[in-house]
Amino acid sequence: MSTTCPAKGTAPPAPAPLPWSGLLALSTAAFTAVLTELLPAGLLPRMAPDLGVSEARIGFLVTGYALASFACAIPLTALLRGLPRRPVLVGALLGFAVSNAVVAVSSSYALTFGARLVAGGMGGTLWAMLAGYAARMVPAERRGRAIAIVLAGITLALALGVPAGTAVAGTVGWRTAFGLLSVLAVLLVGWVRCRVPGFPGETPHARVPLARVAALPGIPAVLSVTLFLLVGHQVMYTYVAPFAAHAGFGRTGLVLLVFGAATVAGIWITGVLVDRHLRPTLVGALALCAAVMLALGLAAGVPGVLLVSVALWGVAFGGAPTLIQTALIDASGPERADVATSLQTTVYNAGIAVGSLTGGLALDGWGAGALPWTALPLVAVALGVVTVARKAFPATR
Repeated sequence: MSTTCPAKGTAPPAPAPLPWSGLLALSTAAFTAVLTELLPAGLLPRMAPDLGVSEARIGFLVTGYALASFACAIPLTALLRGLPRRPVLVGALLGFAVSNAVVAVSSSYALTFGARLVAGGMGGTLWAMLAGYAARMVPAERRGRAIAIVLAGITLALALGVPAGTAVAGTVGWRTAFGLLSVLAVLLVGWVRCRVPGFPGETPHARVPLARVAALPGIPAVLSVTLFLLVGHQVMYTYVAPFAAHAGFGRTGLVLLVFGAATVAGIWITGVLVDRHLRPTLVGALALCAAVMLALGLAAGVPGVLLVSVALWGVAFGGAPTLIQTALIDASGPERADVATSLQTTVYNAGIAVGSLTGGLALDGWGAGALPWTALPLVAVALGVVTVARKAFPATR
């Protein structure tokens, strides 16, 4: 038997280039989904008079989307898992296009709310696909970076898309803003068809039941980290305005801008480190989140401490979803990633709901100063799970 070895002094072959166009198309899909979900939150005073309802009921358009996403992620993913992947992705994007077009022309709150439920269902389907799709487009050793590129669309939507969409609505009207979002989804369909490869669905004999996917080694640990981190994060993030006022810093817009800009840095750092140092990077991110909550609890009244803490919080949280989702797909395997990610999407939305409720109860019961102390033990539990679950979060991938 003979072996072939590289010549002495020969550099190892360079890794294949990332499929940037396809990954950026998926990242734009994530951007579109987040902007579709959150845009009404910035348009409450403009939409309420036109639809003849209160601002609170316009806020329910965001709630309805989230509930539909929560309810549909698992059943729709299970129903569609045998279909070719690209047509399912295109169908979800067309669902966004139709929903946003209906919102743009509707004068009925009931019709608008129904369109938002459709968009939420499409969102649950889309989020179950994106990370797994990215993982199948690249070799295993580049999986984390590909997922980071796709999930950067979330960060850009939060940091730039929602403020820009709100500004556009203020200039040309909220209906035009939703119309443009519908056009973006249609254009994105063309981009996906041209640049995103098609993958087959799961064959019947290869389909693993949902309960067995949930019980795969590592999956329960990853889902528990997702839940505790999201609950702890949302306790603070939902009520950042009253907390900033409690700290004597009433410029909530600046606080959110600092957080959003820092998340961009966080996801860039994560993209560099995730494939080689997943576990230490995630431990560092969660430890930094816990340290931030401690600092906010002790010294938030100092403006410099508040802004620096928020910036570090943004860096830590910006990269955490990529790290956790990479661990999830490593545990499930790319062929079962859609089902595993649908479970995570459901847990993610549950974390948002529970965190908002928990933070509200803490705010009403003990005041804004209690928020970081409420969030701290939750983040600490997430850190503890990562520390203990070494198989779910290996030091090297």
